[in-house]
Amino acid sequence: MALCDGPPLEKNRYTVTHAGVRWEIDEFLGANAGLVVAEIELANEEQAFQRPAWVSTEVTCDPRYFNSSLIADPYATWRQTSS
Repeated sequence: MALCDGPPLEKNRYTVTHAGVRWEIDEFLGANAGLVVAEIELANEEQAFQRPAWVSTEVTCDPRYFNSSLIADPYATWRQTSS
């Protein structure tokens, strides 16, 4: 029985606690190698948190970073088309 329609999304997931808040960090592999995404779960949009120095661009609302999008349009293809 197949659980997905396309190829699996390959990634390693790490958890890190920074300033008392748990972050999940996904290091993507395969066709998405080179992409690293950090995620934090907040109680609400107004919750304050200390942003770690290793966090850069906010991508929450960018659909390219959704897992379903990364399967259909892998990160490796972004670099080819943006040149």
